[in-house]
Amino acid sequence: MESVIRAGKAAPALRAIFVRHAAAWIYLGGVCLAEVAYVLLPPPDRAALLRWASTSVHNLTHHPVASLIASAFFPTSYLWAWPILIALALFGATSVFGNWRTVVTCAAGQVVGTLVSEGIVAYRVSAGSLPAADRFLVDVGPSYVVVAAIAVGLLHGGWLVRGAAVLDLALLIFVGQIFAGLSGLEVAPVGHLTALVTGMIVGTVLAWRYTTK
Repeated sequence: MESVIRAGKAAPALRAIFVRHAAAWIYLGGVCLAEVAYVLLPPPDRAALLRWASTSVHNLTHHPVASLIASAFFPTSYLWAWPILIALALFGATSVFGNWRTVVTCAAGQVVGTLVSEGIVAYRVSAGSLPAADRFLVDVGPSYVVVAAIAVGLLHGGWLVRGAAVLDLALLIFVGQIFAGLSGLEVAPVGHLTALVTGMIVGTVLAWRYTTK
């Protein structure tokens, strides 16, 4: 009887944890499912999937919404590490901002980071400083979403959330080398820097609007 009572008390607590961090749980689960699907595909199908999901200049002119969404769910390296990095960043952000503000901030990081980095590619291709083939670069992964969430933790989190954000960003910088090639205006580092700054700006605006209500 006591075990039934304890289970009855635990169920609402677990439900509350899920609801409070629903955005983090859903995104983490989506990336994990995408990773499993990616691994199970034969190599030719993996390549075709990434070409379709990529936020390349070509795809952004043909199916922009689908590529912006799909690309955020398909890491192509360090597959075991991304769920950990996502959990550190997203659960920290939702603990500070809740769900909808986290979603808005991370979506802004993904969209603005992509448009700025690929916009530079489009301009350089049109100017002749990059080959036309660069319009079809494979640009996928959850990193823009993650760095936008890290920005929330860094600026607005308590000591525990801020510590997790610092650890996450340090791993991405020193192990993932997310800013390598920034001086050459390569796609990934430009996108990461833009997503980080976007997360800081959008997160600060949302935090200000919340505190002034």
